Parts: sequence; structure tokens; C-alpha cells
Amino acid sequence: MNKFNLLLAAGLVAAATPAMAEDSKGGFKEVNVITIEEAQNLGDDAYVIIQGNITNKIGDEKYTFQDKTGSVTIEIDDDDWDGVDVTPADLVEIQGEVDKGWTSFEIDVDTISKVAPEAKNIAAANN
Repeated sequence: MNKFNLLLAAGLVAAATPAMAEDSKGGFKEVNVITIEEAQNLGDDAYVIIQGNITNKIGDEKYTFQDKTGSVTIEIDDDDWDGVDVTPADLVEIQGEVDKGWTSFEIDVDTISKVAPEAKNIAAANN
């Protein structure tokens, strides 16, 4: 019986190894950009990707972010800027998590990047 358990464990490790190696190599992942309006309907800690403009700074690491469906407060830690400089005219992509409280909704930003005008998400822009 011990040999069976050993073979079973070895088989499970062997089956999981290609999947782990596949994740570490990287590759194509479809980006599903959503709107602020759609993000508001998601639960706390939901991962989101949104595109729009940072319109102003409202506090320490807090900013107003806006797309065609509304605006939301975002929090960008100083070390998450990664050298990106933006103005209100720059279209940016935000990746982060929804942070919902009893009466609040904001997005904690993990990454921010400028979006080339030809690469913007047409669906999000038209909403």
C-alpha cells in the first residue's frame, strides 16, 4: 500500500509540474477592460482593468479616475507608479482590486500604464 501512495504522489507532482512551468513562462492573456460602472457591481477584492483619465489628486496617494461611465477614487502607492508620469489628458490603464466598504467604493491600483490612442479598448470608450 505504501508503494501505491508513493506512486500516486509522484503522479500528482508530475501532472502539476507542466502547469506550474507554463505559468512561469508567461504568454498571451486576453485583457478584459471594464468600465467604472461595471466595476461598481463587483465584489470587494475583485481584480479589475479599467481605462480612463486621472483628473486630479485629492489626497496622499489618492486620485480621481474617470471614464465615460463615471468616476472613482483610486489609491496608487508611490512605489506603484514605476516612473510613469501622467496628466489629465493621458489615457491610462489601471489594474488593481476593488475596495468596498459599507458606504465606499474605490480601487487600489497595482499597476498603471499609459495607453496609446490606437490601443484603447473601444468597448470601454463607447460606454
